[in-house]
Amino acid sequence: MGPHPAVADVRRAVRLSLADLAARAKPDAGPGPLVLVACSGGADSLALAAATGFAAPRLGLRAGLLTVDHRLQEGSAGRARDVVRLAPALGLGPAEALTVTVGTAGGPEAAARDARYAALSAAADRLGAAAVLLGHTLDDQAETVLLRLARGSGSRSLSGMAEVSGIYRRPLLWLGRERTRQACAALGLRPWDDPHNDDRVYRRVRVRHDVLPVLEDALGPGIAEALARTARLCRDDADALDGWAAEVHARSRGPAGELRVPDLADMPAAVRRRVIRRAAVEAGAHASALAAVHIEAVDRLVTGWHGQKGVDLPGGVVVVRRCGTLVFAVDNVSLA
Repeated sequence: MGPHPAVADVRRAVRLSLADLAARAKPDAGPGPLVLVACSGGADSLALAAATGFAAPRLGLRAGLLTVDHRLQEGSAGRARDVVRLAPALGLGPAEALTVTVGTAGGPEAAARDARYAALSAAADRLGAAAVLLGHTLDDQAETVLLRLARGSGSRSLSGMAEVSGIYRRPLLWLGRERTRQACAALGLRPWDDPHNDDRVYRRVRVRHDVLPVLEDALGPGIAEALARTARLCRDDADALDGWAAEVHARSRGPAGELRVPDLADMPAAVRRRVIRRAAVEAGAHASALAAVHIEAVDRLVTGWHGQKGVDLPGGVVVVRRCGTLVFAVDNVSLA
């Protein structure tokens, strides 16, 4: 008799995610590449950890575990130790608990996320890991799309979380949250339920418990799956447009980073605005604060030029149109 269907689904997702690393592993060349699972002890990451501990050795890979103690709840250090102690039984080693200090920039959710990713990246670099696996599921993807949709985001933002982003991989993006709970139950694993996941002070929790159920009730089942498919389609479109924009940027860019207006004027708006954003970030504009309203204002220097003044961007960058070019400068002094 084979494994429970939910267990098989999670293991299959891990194998597919790690297939390229497995192809590079050489049995006669010593230990294979190391992959690390970021595990909070919740059902999603716990199911992922168990599946990785099973699948990785069969692919010629080594597998370890990292857990992050954000120190935001009483008893968090003990829970982190419990996750680390569980790792050997799951076939995972090395296993480490990473303690972080969460700041305040961007709000509690963003600050915790930034601290977590910084710690995971540093540990992966120190341990020489080829990949860090994250337990985000199809439901997480649907929530992400809705949150970004509410901000009026473009196709890149609506593409949600990438299956692969640098060293990070998300094998479970096409499996629902309920499936990971079923996998844990079948394996006799007892996941930890983070009370923050039910705290409606967080926007994601409100989307999860209030918004998605209303959509399911009004429009029928399958909303999460549809949003995840939308994310995949948006990502494909955004990748194509980004590639086109990179080519236009390369041929329209001058030696000081300026953009030649005639090279941009006939481009589709989706391409032109991507070129502008790329040039702005290259000049020093803060990517995280660079909003659509900023890019549209610079775009009007190309499409609606009537001698208007320059556009101020986050990070102290000013954009002016001069002699048929868009000039990106750090401040007004350099434009004098």
